[in-house]
Amino acid sequence: MAIITSKVTIGFVVAGLLAVSFGTVLVFVGPMIIDDQIIKNTVIDPNNEIAYPMWKDIPVPFYMSVYFFNVLNPKEVLLGEKPMVEERGPYVYRSRCQKDNITFHPNFTVSYREYRQYYFEPSMSVGNESDVVTIPNMLVLGAAVMMEKLPFAVRMMMSATFKTFKEGPFLTKPVGELMWGYDSGLVDFLNKYLPGMLPTKGKFGLFSEFNNSNTGLFNIHTGKDDISKVHKVDSWNGLKKLTNWGTPQCNMMNGTAGQMWPPFMTPKTTLPFYSPDACRSMELVYQRPGVMQGIPLYRYVAPKTLFANGSDYAPNEGFCPCRQSGILNVSSCRHNSPVFISHPHFYNADPVLRDFVGGLSPNEDEHGLFIDIHPMTGVPLNVSIRLQLNLFMKRVSAITETGKIADVVMPMIWFEESGYIDGPILDTFHTNLVVLPAVMEYTQYIFISLGLLTIIVALLVHRCTVVLITLNSAVEG
Repeated sequence: MAIITSKVTIGFVVAGLLAVSFGTVLVFVGPMIIDDQIIKNTVIDPNNEIAYPMWKDIPVPFYMSVYFFNVLNPKEVLLGEKPMVEERGPYVYRSRCQKDNITFHPNFTVSYREYRQYYFEPSMSVGNESDVVTIPNMLVLGAAVMMEKLPFAVRMMMSATFKTFKEGPFLTKPVGELMWGYDSGLVDFLNKYLPGMLPTKGKFGLFSEFNNSNTGLFNIHTGKDDISKVHKVDSWNGLKKLTNWGTPQCNMMNGTAGQMWPPFMTPKTTLPFYSPDACRSMELVYQRPGVMQGIPLYRYVAPKTLFANGSDYAPNEGFCPCRQSGILNVSSCRHNSPVFISHPHFYNADPVLRDFVGGLSPNEDEHGLFIDIHPMTGVPLNVSIRLQLNLFMKRVSAITETGKIADVVMPMIWFEESGYIDGPILDTFHTNLVVLPAVMEYTQYIFISLGLLTIIVALLVHRCTVVLITLNSAVEG
């Protein structure tokens, strides 16, 4: 009896030790296996069945919501009074982005062009593209500032040209025409006699360059040689750095193309990316952790220094000439037109900017931008990028269309590009990159716990058996 019990006890102890050993090995090997799976699933590779399709063709609905600042008192503005605006919208467009001309290179990079198309979504919009709004006429007021230092006679000729083509300081047109373009005799005239002055050769509109266009030729790292470089920009349109800013730092192309980031992020990690539309690299910073449908995430937001001027934040000196903090002068990459970008309603900007325009009320929930990202994979789960387009207006002598306009950075529109992972894609992502790693992590502790429990139970049973045998022997004696 004692011999059988001892053998059983030894068997359970051995089994327990094996379970503990296996669990202990998993403690050290498990994270390596998980990291290896994450690397395999985040490298840009056509054989990657999870991340590659998400990278190639964004599989979730993405929307651009546009808000117009309708000018309520255009006549008074020409007399020098403070502009008053009301927000109109949103006018929502479904965005379709698709990468084409994808070419992999021997140096572990891949080049592509991403094409984008926009489709109006009436059911999601507050209003229709036929809605009529009044905004500053960029062709007139923008050109006036650009020509401010030209000879008086040239400015007079330009003013006469505006009158010839019946172009006034403000436009009152349907939303659809302001967005995607309208016929203009002035545009045709300028393209014929001053080619290159305007960014468009056909209809003139705020987003006429965006629809059915591409963002340029990107060349980014695949991560096959170094996962920490995956998605990072190697070059754009053949350039390794920009040329339109004033310092080497501001001309750098930092980070990714703004769609995915390298895995294994921590709260100290930032989100740098290059934006062709903003003509510069930008960087978001960690704000807080969170959870989206069971998936852990980090929320990243724009720091207050993003659009700060060079006086308030020295590294931004290269983006000057600057005005107040909170607006970025992009004239150097917009044909020298006096265009500025900012957060909507001048959120996080110098309050003086709001003092010169009535009808603005910024707040973080409606006007702050953010990206919610899964830190282990670098895949965005929820994105909301919000930016505002502004025009610097002022009185320019000899160009009578400017009247007595006071110097003002005038909001024209703001837009939000947003989207989030949902449905089957979210389920697949959750299963492969959250559930399975979690199961492996818990498995190691289950093996250790069961192993220790088995050893303890075996030793207790053995001890009890020995005691019973001893008592039995004493009774028989």
